[in-house]
Amino acid sequence: MSTPTTRVSRWERLSRAQRENLNGQLLTGPSLVLITLVILIPFVLSVVFSFSDIRLIDIPRLSPSSVEWTLDNYRDAMGSDAFWGALWTTIAYSALTTIGAVGVGLALAFALRRPFRGRGLVRVLLLIPYVLPVIASAMIWRTMLNPQYGIVNAFGQEYLGWDSPIGFLSTTSMDLAGLPVPVSLLVVVCFEVWKSFPLAFLFVTARLQSVPGAIEEAGALDGASGWQSLRHIVLPQLRGVVLLLVLLRFIWSFQSFNDIYLLTGGAGGTQVMAIKVYTQLINRADIGGAAAYGMLMSVILCVLLAGYVLLSRRKETM
Repeated sequence: MSTPTTRVSRWERLSRAQRENLNGQLLTGPSLVLITLVILIPFVLSVVFSFSDIRLIDIPRLSPSSVEWTLDNYRDAMGSDAFWGALWTTIAYSALTTIGAVGVGLALAFALRRPFRGRGLVRVLLLIPYVLPVIASAMIWRTMLNPQYGIVNAFGQEYLGWDSPIGFLSTTSMDLAGLPVPVSLLVVVCFEVWKSFPLAFLFVTARLQSVPGAIEEAGALDGASGWQSLRHIVLPQLRGVVLLLVLLRFIWSFQSFNDIYLLTGGAGGTQVMAIKVYTQLINRADIGGAAAYGMLMSVILCVLLAGYVLLSRRKETM
């Protein structure tokens, strides 16, 4: 008498490790598809366009066979004074905003470290620039700095003795005590510092709250002054978070577009690399040139990121 055979499904024949692996692939599959469509394919196309002579008018007739491969986009960019001017402006803008945002956030975090009445309200008020929509912030600043009806020029002419209103958002340079001052560039730097210092403030405040108070108490018992305690006990605890903030802030500032475009549109010596990519694409209809500028920006940012990774690994091995 034959015994009935039981059919074993393919799923049941898999081992536990194989099942977990398949579950993981099914769970991560949609994310990988989304990343491929939104990030990888546009990036690959940008690389292809950067080595191609393509303009906006060529898009309807674009095909793989019609692409003309060339290095002229990179040669033109590297040999252009506009590229190097935009690059140095971007570096100056990124460095100043990074120093300003991290420095202001660090100073305010220390100032509000000790409890006092109303500290919570002050902390909430400090977050307003960060949560305020960038377009609203830019419009507020544009109104305040307007040379015709802005409050800043009105105050300067009334109380500071200015002979004429200053075009803060269109003046490339102005002599101040015999020194040329990049007015518009400093304005966009101040705007970015004002807009982004709350993030540094939050990071540093969170790290300060995790610093053991017993260490500072032990230092005080050993005769350490307030400055010595700050320098040798507290600041070393903040080294990692400050380094991370400097890297992130520099990268974000390096590719900043919205703030500068809304304030000056790149006028007054504020044409950074992101604005240059925009003008190359929209004003000149040069897709290949814009892609080449974008790739050069990516290379610089990758170098910065690699330097941060190497520095972090070096600290871990020390």
